[in-house]
Amino acid sequence: MAMLSFERKYRVRGGTLIGGDMFDFWVGPFYVGFFGVTTVFFAALGTVLIIYGASQGPTWNLWQINIAPPDLKYGLGPAPMMEGGIWQIVTICAIGSFVSWALREVEICRKLGIGYHVPIAFSAAILAYVTLVVIRPLLLGAWGHGFPYGIYSHLDWVSNVGYQHLHFMYNPAHMIAVTFFFTTTLALSLHGALVLSAVNPAEGEKVKTPEYEDTFFRDTIGYSIGTLGIHRLGLLLAINAGVWSAICIVISGPFWNRSWPEWWDWWLRLPIWF
Repeated sequence: MAMLSFERKYRVRGGTLIGGDMFDFWVGPFYVGFFGVTTVFFAALGTVLIIYGASQGPTWNLWQINIAPPDLKYGLGPAPMMEGGIWQIVTICAIGSFVSWALREVEICRKLGIGYHVPIAFSAAILAYVTLVVIRPLLLGAWGHGFPYGIYSHLDWVSNVGYQHLHFMYNPAHMIAVTFFFTTTLALSLHGALVLSAVNPAEGEKVKTPEYEDTFFRDTIGYSIGTLGIHRLGLLLAINAGVWSAICIVISGPFWNRSWPEWWDWWLRLPIWF
């Protein structure tokens, strides 16, 4: 009921980027907007195309369905539907759907009068995806360098890219990205566990306030980042994880086409070793 009373404060006209009042409405608890319509359109079209592509393949096994990108011979041009054309259209639909969802989030932020932190954070994930299927293939000169849509086929693609560079874990940007992913998990797990411990006290005890949460980490590690600070830290870590993921793959091939262990030869050539 608290949420229902709150909704009346922001379910007002305005805040839209495109379409004005035409799409400025809700379906149940969900705000629609122009970009809500485009999200549904692109997501539905892409899903139908994936199902169609799967129907033309050898199996309906969910693990083995594969929508592959065009062969390298097609370069950056359009490919026949059954030879990568479906992948190209599905990629356009995916980007259209993701960007539409981010812009829909912007409209909701405008209605609520809050900052754009959520769509900005989501944009980092969109950047990572676009880097894989658009930016890197463009730099390499063929859409065939994008990853296929499928479970096993995608895992095979990841493995093959790793083998192309001998040991992909030696990619310094990959190291940074993985560090940020793990640190994000660590920070938010500590935060979540602390909140649960505070709001779920032993039977007969009162729910603890943020003062107790701050005190716990101050007594444990000597410093407490605070209730607002932990969310800022989580946002910073998560965005960096996405951005460095994009960096680690875009430099692999277009800017460095040898094995990644060779990159570390600079360390062996430092004057301190001579």
